[in-house]
Amino acid sequence: MSYSTLQVGLDSRGVLTVSLNRPEVRNAFNEEMIDELGRVFTSDALQKEVRVIVLKGEGSVFCAGGDLNWMKKSVDRTRDENLNDTRRLTQMFKVMNECAKPVIGLIQGAAIGGGVGLVSICDLVIASEQTEFSLSEVRLGIVPSCIGPFVISKIGPSHARALFISAQRFRAPRALAIGLVHQVVPFNQDLTPALEEILRGILQCGPNAIQVAKKLVLDLSWPERRTHLSDCYEFVAKILADLRVTPEGQEGVRAFLEKRKPNWPV
Repeated sequence: MSYSTLQVGLDSRGVLTVSLNRPEVRNAFNEEMIDELGRVFTSDALQKEVRVIVLKGEGSVFCAGGDLNWMKKSVDRTRDENLNDTRRLTQMFKVMNECAKPVIGLIQGAAIGGGVGLVSICDLVIASEQTEFSLSEVRLGIVPSCIGPFVISKIGPSHARALFISAQRFRAPRALAIGLVHQVVPFNQDLTPALEEILRGILQCGPNAIQVAKKLVLDLSWPERRTHLSDCYEFVAKILADLRVTPEGQEGVRAFLEKRKPNWPV
């Protein structure tokens, strides 16, 4: 697939890099980017050869939130027209959040509003020390509603309440402290070495096990998923039992016992 607002490429290791590519507007969202991110995560990302996804932004800023020209349209739209627009945005975040493959975020410059939403759907986040974050929607008389479920799941209700109502700007060390990011790289240092170290670890793991592990966290922590589990303990017991008898699970245990690298089944 070709994209206008994104750069998408797959390397020989199975690393799919998805780059927001509107640096002239600080990689702000518009209708086209929302549509294209949804397409990437329901098509390219699900290909069998993809092992891991890296989400980043071209230029000096990861994502400045909503594009002004896109936001301006909401003023003249009816309530139903606005609802159709916000549903598309919410669905994009949901699709990205539930992607079966691991998603690593590389965050530099700033992540504002919806940019924080993108950070929140990543499974593992590396940020430059000087990166600025803000849930700034209340300054515009609106709220971070569409990204709310994903942000609250990541940082918890206490931090979300403080940041949703204050629109405070904060930098990567605080983002690390509240669980929004997982690793902070010193200012002016390239994020690539930290990324490569994480990729080396992930690419040594069982591909199927990673996907099951990610789904397990979602099933156990997201309210709409958890309510379907009649017996949580039986649910988790069955997951491990099922994995133990898969070719991947048996190869992993044998390789560990034989002190060799596993040859993961294709």
